Amino acid sequence: MNIPTGVLPAIRKMKDFERALETSNESIVFLETRLSQLKSLVDYTKRANKKALIHFDLIQGLKADEYGMEFLIREVKPDGILSTRGNVISMAKKHKLLAIQRIFLLDSIALEHNLKLIKRFQPDCVEVLPGLVPSMVEHIRTETNLPVIAGGLIKQEEEVNAAMNAGAVAVSTSNRALWSFK
Repeated sequence: MNIPTGVLPAIRKMKDFERALETSNESIVFLETRLSQLKSLVDYTKRANKKALIHFDLIQGLKADEYGMEFLIREVKPDGILSTRGNVISMAKKHKLLAIQRIFLLDSIALEHNLKLIKRFQPDCVEVLPGLVPSMVEHIRTETNLPVIAGGLIKQEEEVNAAMNAGAVAVSTSNRALWSFK
């Protein structure tokens, strides 16, 4: 399973989708959309020779259960799933999709809790939010021995560099100005 690298365009609005297709980025992350639009978005993404990564928790109309995952796999055919939910990560791995555990680092208790979840559900990769804390990117990478994606609140090239220098394999951002950053 290929772990995404570099800058990952994260799509919240449809006007950003076309712009993301035109970039040289190999993957696109779908953060918010309706279930009825998802299949065509993934089809267009794949026609552009890009991988479609879906944030399962943010798709309107998709239920986080085995039937929701079955629908996603059979009808939508994404390349990977992002989720904060352990059961979704387990289902993604069971169906051989790239499974990215998204974690929010609010405080030391959240960090401890998330590390336990990661060890329990064994995702392929971890997305750390906010991605502005390079020392936490490095800590998560060291503690889990998994590739780390930094995301959330990243607005400048220096922040992308700081995350990558701390060991992040990728940076996800909805900031279009950073999508062409290498």
